[in-house]
Amino acid sequence: MNTTPQPDPKDRPARLTVGVVGAGRVGPALAASLQLAGHRPVAVSGVSDASRRRAAALLPDVPLMSPAEVLQRAELVLLTVPDDALPGLVAGLAETGSVRPGQLLVHTSGRYGARVLDPALRAGALPLALHPAMTFTGTAVDVQRLAGCSFGITAPEELRLAAEALVIEMGGEPEWIAEDKRPLYHAALALGANHLVTLVAQSMELLRTAGVEAPDRMLGPLLGASLDNALRSGDAALTGPVARGDAGTVAAHIVELRAHAPQAVAGYLAMARATADRALDHGLLKAELAEDLLGVLADEAGGTGVTGTGTTGAGPGTTDPGTTGTDSTDAPDDTDGTDAPDDTDGTDGTDGPEGDAR
Repeated sequence: MNTTPQPDPKDRPARLTVGVVGAGRVGPALAASLQLAGHRPVAVSGVSDASRRRAAALLPDVPLMSPAEVLQRAELVLLTVPDDALPGLVAGLAETGSVRPGQLLVHTSGRYGARVLDPALRAGALPLALHPAMTFTGTAVDVQRLAGCSFGITAPEELRLAAEALVIEMGGEPEWIAEDKRPLYHAALALGANHLVTLVAQSMELLRTAGVEAPDRMLGPLLGASLDNALRSGDAALTGPVARGDAGTVAAHIVELRAHAPQAVAGYLAMARATADRALDHGLLKAELAEDLLGVLADEAGGTGVTGTGTTGAGPGTTDPGTTGTDSTDAPDDTDGTDAPDDTDGTDGTDGPEGDAR
């Protein structure tokens, strides 16, 4: 066992003062993680009572200030605001002269790369996009979850090493994402993380209706195994009546859903069609069985306004693919995080899962 005394993180070279603009779920957690690496949070901005409580819990003794004052005090600034607010915030800070040359300006949006920081770049800032692919709760557990968390990084090539170093200091795993691939990257996380929450919540509601007293206990082992199998084997892990081509069972499901949870029918049909397509493509679903199955799905889709794999409108049972749980703010999350409004507990994302999968 190594008994050599380890240096205090505060004694490491090149420690930075850190500021947070937007004390949602993500910003304070990242700043607290950077503090563990020896950096020094010096200022945070937050508007709502919840954001102020979050900042006080994760960053005690760090003063609350306006965004402009945060930039005045910090060498590294985390811009953890909703995606839609980010361009305006950056432009406003640059126009008012708040951005200082040589200042590291980091945003955590999954949707945007480094280009959204161009106004700050022209003012001399060093732009980094560091998106944690994690859902956040706004509590201290988020700091622990950053260990091993992948970060989608986009930055100018000359800042790549700096971006990777910051992620590694927070215990994360850097993953380089090209500027033009950021929206696709973000959509992928939202599809996997945000929609998973919707599916699980609907499943628990249906189990309760069916008389199951502890749906979470029933689903936990099943979903854990399904997730593990999917991550290990991809489409080869597909099971169930759709992958088997059990058209009669699928038709019975739809009858029950129409009776007890009509808002879930559109989602069931869309996912069943997508599952059937993938099972066919990978040879898991026999063509002779697929015909009856796809016929059932087409007939039912005609009655609900579902065509192919799409759904009509944004009615009950659908999810906005632009939201994620890994994002981090005082407004509803865009990510990670997959999310409820930021001032509630999550899990984009990112900010939920902001990230948000934020």
